[in-house]
Amino acid sequence: MTEAAPLPGRPRGGVLSGPATARAVNVLAPNPSAMTLDGTNTWIVAEPDSDLAVVIDPGPLDEAHLHHVVATAEQAGRRIALTLLTHGHPDHAEGAGRFAELTSTKVRALDPALRLGDEGLGAGDVVAVGGLELRVITTPGHTADSLCFHLPADRAVLTGDTVLGRGTTVVAHPDGRLGDYLDSLRRLRSLTVDDGVHTVLPGHGPVLEDAQGAVDFYLAHRAHRLAQVETAFENGHRTASEVVAHVYADVDRSLWPAAELSVRAQLEYLGEHGII
Repeated sequence: MTEAAPLPGRPRGGVLSGPATARAVNVLAPNPSAMTLDGTNTWIVAEPDSDLAVVIDPGPLDEAHLHHVVATAEQAGRRIALTLLTHGHPDHAEGAGRFAELTSTKVRALDPALRLGDEGLGAGDVVAVGGLELRVITTPGHTADSLCFHLPADRAVLTGDTVLGRGTTVVAHPDGRLGDYLDSLRRLRSLTVDDGVHTVLPGHGPVLEDAQGAVDFYLAHRAHRLAQVETAFENGHRTASEVVAHVYADVDRSLWPAAELSVRAQLEYLGEHGII
């Protein structure tokens, strides 16, 4: 869920649909929009020599797309054994129930309301299917239930909406909180330093081949926006809508409602820290 156009110098890279790493293949959902960019990236992840696969974010409730995901796995000689969700927004999760029916799989997520089966997901969990290993990283901020999945064998991380392939993401206030989001970005950055992660497989947009650069860009962007919001508030723009009209004046107005969610989160953050 994108907030605004990218700033100059944002890292770029990778494919929109098809193989992205040795273990991850993207099937792009047909739901492009200002909020979803080219559409939702549904990821099929499997060990190269395995006949079992994991699907991350089946996407919207679009019957043709869900069947396309199944067919893509089957064409590679694989059966889908498990469905995972990065978070509960409909463009990622609405099709999960129907997809579970098509594949006879369980759905694992952080939010119990999204699960189909007894197992959830939490920090430090390791999902192992057919030799594949995915490490669960809790990354709240975009939403309270946001997760990322570290794919160590490919030195990659599947980020859902926490980091996008183009533009910047929304901190979806009140569920999303800016302090949590900044902590999550720092957690992802530590993966690039301590675990050698170099590839971002996002929930929307192209693959990014410089994970550390992408996270650094996000952190710098958030600091820049936070300073702009603080200045706008000090100059008398006191409501979120007033701040958006001032700070995002050069951004497509269709993105202003999303920007207002982030501004509300920023104002809350500044208030909690005694800055305004």
